Amino acid sequence: MKRVFLFSALVLGSFLGLKAQNVDVNKPQMSESVGMVPIQKGNWMVGGSLGSMGYSFEGESFNVNINPRAGYFVSDGIAIGLALNGGYGSVKDDEDNWTYGIAPFVRYFFPEGSSATGRFFGQGEVGIAGANKGSDVTFAAGVGLGYAHFITRSVALEAVVGYNYSKANNASAQAQNGLGFNLGFQIYLPGQGNR
Repeated sequence: MKRVFLFSALVLGSFLGLKAQNVDVNKPQMSESVGMVPIQKGNWMVGGSLGSMGYSFEGESFNVNINPRAGYFVSDGIAIGLALNGGYGSVKDDEDNWTYGIAPFVRYFFPEGSSATGRFFGQGEVGIAGANKGSDVTFAAGVGLGYAHFITRSVALEAVVGYNYSKANNASAQAQNGLGFNLGFQIYLPGQGNR
């Protein structure tokens, strides 16, 4: 009986000792309350979508793109900048296609519906695009709605749903338009007066 009592006391003491310890576990940071700080006039944003996928209604093609971008906040919540586009497309019953492009963009962060850790935004871009199949560049435009979720004071994860259009200037390529979905990130850098 003494052994059972001693064993029970030892197990109970060990359990209470473990329970009483304050275990400091480093959990990854999932959000940061930033308010308007990252999107103030004079700040910069650098980043882009790491991968976007889309399906063209007209050409029955699937594409994957990488879209780095950099912008400057000309006023609170409004950024203008330049986006580069590079991608790969698989076209039904045709050769694979490599694309490239450059486009100035404007992005507006909506004050309505925002939280301390995230912002909804709309963006538009107009530029030029080309592909390895043709020698001419094309007119390209796109609009999108997205959400930026801040995981730190200067880094946000983004999701954007949009519509893209390009008009070819030669007969070897065809006009393409369709919906797209982008996932990416942005780094928000404070300007000189915002540090």
